Amino acid sequence: MLQGLFVLLFCQLLGELLMMAINAPIPGPVAGMLILLIGLMVLGRVPDGLRLTSTGLISHLSLLFIPAGVGLMVFADQIKQQWWIILVALLVSTFLTLIVVAWVMERFKSKEGQDHGAH
Repeated sequence: MLQGLFVLLFCQLLGELLMMAINAPIPGPVAGMLILLIGLMVLGRVPDGLRLTSTGLISHLSLLFIPAGVGLMVFADQIKQQWWIILVALLVSTFLTLIVVAWVMERFKSKEGQDHGAH
């Protein structure tokens, strides 16, 4: 389990360092998740230690929502003042996410069809 935690933290550290080095507007943990994804794809499997650590973290995932809930309570006045800006941002980002996911799925789907047709 300790090895899995080390892998997760190391990927996050690499993501943070990479984003600081290239001065990109992407959060380091997001870059770290991409690094982890690429590593797992290259490896072709999830190591047992990482699987055990991930399962443990997911079972306690609800605890990670406590800070967000507290933040909503602390900043309730500001949220009340700017609710329409937040709503527009949520709607636009949701719409853009749907477009990007649909585009990626179409690309994978067409690529998968080409791979199966070649056999």
